[in-house]
Amino acid sequence: MTQKNDSYQLRKNQLRIVLWGVAVCLLVLPWVAMQFTSEVAWTLADFVIFGGLLAGTGIAFELVFQQGGDSDFRWGAGVALVTAFVLVWVNGAVGIVGSEGNVVNLMFLGVVGIGATGAFVARFRPRGMALAMIFTAVVQALVGGVVLVWGLGSSGGSWPFDVLFLTGFFVFLWLFSAWLFWRASKE
Repeated sequence: MTQKNDSYQLRKNQLRIVLWGVAVCLLVLPWVAMQFTSEVAWTLADFVIFGGLLAGTGIAFELVFQQGGDSDFRWGAGVALVTAFVLVWVNGAVGIVGSEGNVVNLMFLGVVGIGATGAFVARFRPRGMALAMIFTAVVQALVGGVVLVWGLGSSGGSWPFDVLFLTGFFVFLWLFSAWLFWRASKE
């Protein structure tokens, strides 16, 4: 039994090192790009905000890994955290509707708030998390639908494909996370 626990701890520590290494690389990548092109022009505030986003996501991963437990639960939490991270990152970097400065994009950030609230209400239990992620997926679809029906981003290059694609992509990820949590609730 001790050997199994030691093996699990080793894999867990290796994964932690990889995840924090990826976070550092993601933070350094824009700085490296700035050395070679003027297309990337981050300010100190950009690095601080992105670093905070990476750190917050990393700490959330740490909390999930500290809990141990079922691998489906950990994978479900990982998918949800990555989905939230990417949604906030895309929204802040380029925006889903128009540019990052378009206030309509705040609705998409609200989806992450709904997901986080649902997780707290569910007290991070697998079945409740599955329901929270399903509800988050529904809200994501509703926000995308509102943007499309009301034409809130219709003045842009790839309208409405960008909103349709990104909404579908995030809905799929939220539902995939829900499925993993649902599997965890059955074990």
